[in-house]
Amino acid sequence: MNPSTACAQVVVDELVRQGVVEVVVAPGSRNAPLSLALAAADAAGRLRLHVRLDERDAGFLALGLAKVSRSPVAVACTSGSAVANLLPAVVEASYSGVPLLLLTADRPPELRATGANQAIDQSDVFGRYVRLTLDAGPPDERAGAVAAWRSTVSRAVAFADDPATPGPVQLNLPFRDPLVPDGDLTWCEPLDGRTDADGDPLPWTTDRRRRPAVPESITDVLGAVGRLGLPSRGLVVVGDGVDEDGVDAALALAESCGWPLLSEPSGNARRGPQAMAHASLALADGATAAALGAPDVVVAVGRVGLSRPVTALLRSAGVVVVVAAPGIDRWSDPVRRADVVVASVPTPAGDPDADTDITADVDVTADADATADADSGWLDRWRAADAAAGARLDELLGAQEGLTGLEVARTLWDVAAAESLLLVAASRPVRDLEATARVRDDAPWVIGNRGTSGIDGLVSTAWGAALAHGRRTGGPSYALLGDVAALHDVGGFVVGAREPVPDLVVVVCDNDGGGIFSSLEQGAPEHAAHFDRVFGTPHGRDLVAVVAALGLPAVRVTTRVELVVELDRATAAGGVHVVVATTGPRPAE
Repeated sequence: MNPSTACAQVVVDELVRQGVVEVVVAPGSRNAPLSLALAAADAAGRLRLHVRLDERDAGFLALGLAKVSRSPVAVACTSGSAVANLLPAVVEASYSGVPLLLLTADRPPELRATGANQAIDQSDVFGRYVRLTLDAGPPDERAGAVAAWRSTVSRAVAFADDPATPGPVQLNLPFRDPLVPDGDLTWCEPLDGRTDADGDPLPWTTDRRRRPAVPESITDVLGAVGRLGLPSRGLVVVGDGVDEDGVDAALALAESCGWPLLSEPSGNARRGPQAMAHASLALADGATAAALGAPDVVVAVGRVGLSRPVTALLRSAGVVVVVAAPGIDRWSDPVRRADVVVASVPTPAGDPDADTDITADVDVTADADATADADSGWLDRWRAADAAAGARLDELLGAQEGLTGLEVARTLWDVAAAESLLLVAASRPVRDLEATARVRDDAPWVIGNRGTSGIDGLVSTAWGAALAHGRRTGGPSYALLGDVAALHDVGGFVVGAREPVPDLVVVVCDNDGGGIFSSLEQGAPEHAAHFDRVFGTPHGRDLVAVVAALGLPAVRVTTRVELVVELDRATAAGGVHVVVATTGPRPAE
């Protein structure tokens, strides 16, 4: 057996033993050993293989798969600029703490810096955006090589799925010719890995460092920064990167303390009696924000900072407690106000099950000293402000002719069932959803590429996320994109006929260009002369025709009734469908 084939087979086998079940590959010559080994493992039912034409889409597909499965996903590519095309997905994975394994095939050392075809320096191509770069070195037939390969794969998986800072890891694999099997099956040592007493396969190295963080009570956390007692003027703000247990813990904390809870769309905490649906709209009104007043404490869970009004609220807080989110930055503190950072959501004060059940439904009444600064009207004022903002929004939407981005976002939120997944794009769509999504105890689970809030690769991310969601729950998925984001990753719709297809409905808000910029500083009248060309960027493309030309069903809607009908039809049909909603300008707030 030639060394490249032996190494690739061992690497793939160890990936499977380490629990990797989803792998994406982009075609190439130098990664042929990996591609053939992965295809054989897929045919044997050991993993699920996905093939994409270009590396950027392959990277974002892997990102979506890993974001939802919450397990490391591998993506394999050939050498040269192919590797560099993974960078956008790597950056997003790094900041959002998504475990990716980058299997980058490479030319052997003797071909580097020689002008050889498709050879670049791949040793530090991803810079600080990977948790670790490992170079396996050119494979040789020698005793001990199998142990080295398996140990290297074990380390790569462990770093990618690190309990504190999960993220992308590069495993660089220089392969020498020949790159395909030569028919010889002999090797100088067994290629097999470890087995248990019954002969069943085991990982080469088992990483058992992951331990659940033991949460502290909220009073203990506040006491650590000199705040004695539990103020009633508190808030819980939930952002991106929080899992189901963290969401439940945030809801329990808000309810037991009597505090309002503000959740960004991908915070997934717009449920329960404390949740505010329209906080960003309410706080955007200066008079309302002033009447509510500054909170004494804010517990910020995950990656917050989508809304400028909510960010301003963080600046005004007396104490800011930050619950860390996975990612390269370790915790989110965009206003640099964090007084204390904790690993998990604090438990309610006096929770008798704090060490064993952080989501226990407890009713805690603080003692007299702890509530000396109580403001009994705090929660009521928030509820009133939220209701008023919701009523104003309903009035604005009712006065609009045709569809707006706000109406599309609300309609999709209302239609998506509890078992659904909803990916929402950055820029305008996520803000429209933040403003309109009502409190729902049966809401869909929302995700987004919020690590860097880019609009690139979103079709591929949604495709991967939908595949992982369907495998995990069997439920359908939706994506809410703008027209620029859809065009940015139009290649994500180009998928081979033999590739796995999810149940995914992609809803595109089409206002012919970059609509968000009209609401930002550059949308001011004094910049009108150049606005359309460098910001609005009207493209004039019929997105239904574009998608249809790529072989997928697509339809255009112009009213809410049509949107609901097409959402129901596409969901019932299964597979991938695109609904393009013609949207007008966003109504004034």
